[in-house]
Amino acid sequence: MSKGWDTAVRPQHGARRRDDQRPGRARRVSPMGWVSIALTFVLVAVTLGGYAYWRSLDGGISRVPVDPGRTRPPETGALNVLLVGSDSREGDNKKYGAKSQGLGERTDTIMMLHISPNRDKATMMSFPRDTMVMIPQCRSRTGAVLAGGLRQINSAFNDGGINCTVATLESLTNIKINHIVKVDFTGFKGIVDALGGIEICLPKAVNDPKAKLQLSAGKHVVSGEQALGYVRTRYALGDGSDLGRIQRQQVFLNKVLAKVTDGGLLTDPIKLKGFLEAATKAVTLDDDLTLSRMLEIGDSVKGLTAKELKGITVPVEAYPADKNRVQLKQPDARNFFEAVRADVEVTPTTAAVKPKVANDQVRVQVLNGTAEAGKAALVADELADQGFVVVQVGNAASAATTSIRYAKKDADNGIAYGDAVAARLSKDKRTPEAGKVAPVNPKPYAGKAATRTPGGPIIQLVIGADWPGVRVVSAIPDSLKDKVVDSTTNPCM
Repeated sequence: MSKGWDTAVRPQHGARRRDDQRPGRARRVSPMGWVSIALTFVLVAVTLGGYAYWRSLDGGISRVPVDPGRTRPPETGALNVLLVGSDSREGDNKKYGAKSQGLGERTDTIMMLHISPNRDKATMMSFPRDTMVMIPQCRSRTGAVLAGGLRQINSAFNDGGINCTVATLESLTNIKINHIVKVDFTGFKGIVDALGGIEICLPKAVNDPKAKLQLSAGKHVVSGEQALGYVRTRYALGDGSDLGRIQRQQVFLNKVLAKVTDGGLLTDPIKLKGFLEAATKAVTLDDDLTLSRMLEIGDSVKGLTAKELKGITVPVEAYPADKNRVQLKQPDARNFFEAVRADVEVTPTTAAVKPKVANDQVRVQVLNGTAEAGKAALVADELADQGFVVVQVGNAASAATTSIRYAKKDADNGIAYGDAVAARLSKDKRTPEAGKVAPVNPKPYAGKAATRTPGGPIIQLVIGADWPGVRVVSAIPDSLKDKVVDSTTNPCM
């Protein structure tokens, strides 16, 4: 029986390395990179332009085979990468504690990186390991069948490995994962050391023997054990939950990315070589993330900068049955996952697709022509988040095709206002039509209040059975904007 992504593969030694080998001259590289130490390594390496040098590095990366029984997600334009921080107690990691319940590793960090189809925005989603979720039926590390059920999210990796983690997150979010990256304690330290340390700021003195961290309040440049302790500590900073630690990890990773690109690393061949070789030893990648695939992705994200990286913890709340656990907060989590899932369409850059009328100038009546109850209200909320002024929701006669309509009397400017709505729909652009349909049980929209009351015609959106969805400009809904960690977030927390 195949063990899928759970079976580690020893590094394949391809081209022989030479100590005097140096990477080629660096081209402009994305400061955002892959939004983690491991992923940054991949992007930096593939954009160096030195194919032979990269080939020698690629031969030293550990890989895990893709489960042959798993259907690979179709390419949608967006890219979703699972990042797992492993607290393996094998090899050099033994000093961090004994194996747990006979397992060689557990997951200390679970993140999913979403890069937009246009490669101009990236969202790093963190899943608290204490979150109670439904785990699907999986295979254990020994091949035994594990019954599905309600358990902590990190138990998917602890009991079933990477394969079960992928199945759990895809089931939970309905977001298809394209690639996986794993990094362990020792590898993490090696990369930070190769960068010469990272500056952090502590709001108070810390003495955490479990995390091997003892530092005074204020700013410090940490590397090695101190860096690892900073991203691992839970009880010395914050309330002991995983939530505060996740935010510190997101800030730390953002600072790592800035140092990789803004700290002169890319123009210093000796330091760069040390960083890349340390990262090679740190990461485990899925075997679909081939050299050609990494070159392709690396070239596509060259223009992405650290400012476009947004880190966010998935919305959670207290789990009623256990104060030490959390659960997904609804409808916030559902709306968040839907926004990320809908961010799959490449936006053409020609002027023709830009609406001539701003979204907040357009009043919209949303009518549901499908059998799905409540559809109009859901779509109205999505349009309101995009800035449209929704005035009414209601129903319409059964419609096979979604349409955008304006009153015949508004022929002079109805198309321009209708085009603003059409530009926000995914897939093919709809052409606004003259003549409205009779609404059924229309009522005022009670959702997000508009900041202005524009004039102009009221555009009618009739949702049909072929509803394409609202194209998402940002993968983070407005309701979660205050939870975002980015390059401006104060690291002293």
